[in-house]
Parts: sequence; structure tokens; C-alpha cells
Amino acid sequence: MQVKRTNLEPTKVKLEISADEIFLRTAKEVALKKLSSSVKVAGFREGTAPANLIEKNIDQNRLQNEFLEQAINSLYVEVINKEKLRPVSDPKIELKKFVPFSTLDFEVEAEVVGEIKLADYKKIQKAKTPVKISEKDVAQVVKSLQERAAKKTEVKRPAKNGDSVDIDFKGINDKGEPVAGAEGKDYPLTLGSNSFIPGFESNLIGLKPGKEKKFDLTFPKDYGVSALANKKVSFTVNINKVHELSIPDLDDKFAAEAGPFKTLTELKADIKKQLSVEKQNEADRAFENELLQEISDKSSAVIPKTLVDDQILRAEQQEKQDITYKGQTWQEHLAEEGVSEEQHRERNRPSAEQSVKIGLVLSELAEKENIQITPEELEIRTQILKGQYKDPSMQAELDKPENRRDIASRLITEKTVNKLVEYAKK
Repeated sequence: MQVKRTNLEPTKVKLEISADEIFLRTAKEVALKKLSSSVKVAGFREGTAPANLIEKNIDQNRLQNEFLEQAINSLYVEVINKEKLRPVSDPKIELKKFVPFSTLDFEVEAEVVGEIKLADYKKIQKAKTPVKISEKDVAQVVKSLQERAAKKTEVKRPAKNGDSVDIDFKGINDKGEPVAGAEGKDYPLTLGSNSFIPGFESNLIGLKPGKEKKFDLTFPKDYGVSALANKKVSFTVNINKVHELSIPDLDDKFAAEAGPFKTLTELKADIKKQLSVEKQNEADRAFENELLQEISDKSSAVIPKTLVDDQILRAEQQEKQDITYKGQTWQEHLAEEGVSEEQHRERNRPSAEQSVKIGLVLSELAEKENIQITPEELEIRTQILKGQYKDPSMQAELDKPENRRDIASRLITEKTVNKLVEYAKK
């Protein structure tokens, strides 16, 4: 086989491939064997006739098509591996010369991952921030448990701080249009919990059941939903019911009702232990993300546009699902953001490029560190995942080749990250 490689762009190559005689002869035999079961030759059972008789009795166009498909695919994969290329999309293949079955010349244009230069990652040192659980952290959880265990008594008096109210509410913008995410029916709200935007709960104090109130509020600048951040909204709220909450005393009896604890001290100790585990997991993930970001920032990678575009579309699809769940259409969301669909995608391009770069750097690191997984490791992880589903059909999904490849990829990523953490902590 002869191969001429031309780098058309940093992420695009042209491969001129010419097959040799030995390969062509083998490829023809493979094609004939594959087609033999569907060719009838007098005096022979299906699939048992000699290759020369099968060739005489088969449609030549069919044989040539099968030959070309398997020969070109086989040569392409061989060249890609030999040249250490990583294609990111289907190649463009052009047949230049074909003389059955003695000559095969073709050209391939493929978009590939460009050059990656890794940072000196073994020298990057980072220290983990120690996890601390304060008495205030424990007290907040205890308070939440108390509130959930509180007994509700419906009252007809005006609502006061500490009461639980069931409300219908609706928010509109300055154009009189409904604001997505600012509407609810029979929503339970504890006054004084500060679970709504500042000013909302205080506006309900003093209202009796059956009363309505209208008021304007401006969402905080740092509000979690960007479409509502710093936006003025006019609310209409109806009080359906008012409940007085009877909070249980904080004692050993409360602890026994909250779980398998004999004393309040035991309950608090268990809460502190659980919080420590949760915060440690959060700290570990944050540490890993910061480490990967630093390694990525100090590495360089020539990224194909196709990979970034695909990442943008995947993120957009997830965002669309979230928007639909909130009862808003995609066009309504874009209108609130004040951008076109194209502007929205371009706004997300920097984060998509960053995400793709980290993925490529991780892949390069895994190869450099020779990170591999055993069949046993893959099987154990697959069985663990199956244990999370009771539906047999969902369990069967995990056995599909594409899903097993995904599981294997995640295992390699985990091992690679663990190796990087080891280096960073030395």
C-alpha cells in the first residue's frame, strides 16, 4: 500500500491511497466469501462452492460494490491508525482509479483532531481545601427537619411571619405578558423562610384567606435564572389558606422521631457525618475540575470546528428540555434573552470550546499515561449500573455495544483524573 498525506488545514487532511496486489487479492477473497451464502451453484450447497465458481455465477456489479466497500473501509482504517489520526466526522471519499481487481486508487479528505501539546502536568501542584462542618451547618439541617415535622393548623386570621400559606400567584412583565417561571397554583410557602425573592413573602403578611394582593418586585441581579435577573415583575397573589405551624421541641423525643437515634446528640452527630461526606464529595469534584482546567489552560490544542458545533448543539438540546419542563417555548426563551438562535449559539461557543478542549486533553493524557481498563472492570461497572434499574429493558440497554463503549470511556476518564490528582498532591 502506498499513502501520500497532505495537510490541507490544521484540522483537515487529504490521503491519497493506492492498494497493493496482495491486499487486493485478499479483499476479493473476503468479498466472495461474504457473498457466497447468497449464490447458488449447481451441485453445491449454499456457501460451499469454490471461489472461482462463485465468481462466475455472481453479478459482477454486486461483487465489485462489495469489494470496494470493504476494501476502501479497511484501507482507510489502517491508514488512520498508521498515521495516528483522529477523525471527527465521516470522511469524503473519491474513487480515482479502479481496475477490477488489480488496481485501486482513491482519495480521502477527513476532518481530524489537530496537534495537541500537553502542559507539564506532573509539575502542577495543588492542595485540597480542608472540609469543615460548623455548628451552624448542623443547626440549619436540624431546623429544616423541625419545619418538615411541624404540625399545620388551618386558621382564618391574617397571615403572620412563620405561617405556611397556600397561594396562587402570577407574574407579568411591563408589557403585560406572563413571565415564565413566575406562576404557581396552590403553592405552599412558609413566610419568613426567604425561599422566594426578597420582598415577596413580606408582602403577604397581614393578608387573610381569600384575599388578593398586587405588587411589583425586581429580581436580584444575581438571580439564578438569567432571563429574570434584574427584571421588574408585577405579581398578583391570592391567599387560599393560612396554616399556623407548631414546631416540635428540639429534644431527645424529636431525635427519636426523626430517625434511629436515642438522643439529640446522636442525631446531630449523624447530621455532621453526612454533611462531611457530602461536602467532601463536592470539594473533590471542585478540586478535580480546577485541576483539569489548569492543565487545559496550560496545554494547547487545535480543535476541529465540527466538535465545537456538536457540543453547542448538545448543550442547546439539554437547555431546550429544561425550558420545556418549565413550561416555556424555545422562541419565548430567546425573546426573553433578547437574542436570535444564531446569537445564542455563538454566545455559548467559548464554553463549548473549553469543554471540548478539556475532553481532548484528557484523551491525550490517557494515551500518554497508557490508561486502560480490563474486561473485569468494565463488567463490574456495568453490573453496578444495571443494579440501579428494575426494568429489564433498561438493563438490556447497557449491554449494547455503544453503551458499553460509553461506560468504558467514562472508566478511562475516571482513572485518568485519579492519576492527575495523584501527581498534583505529591
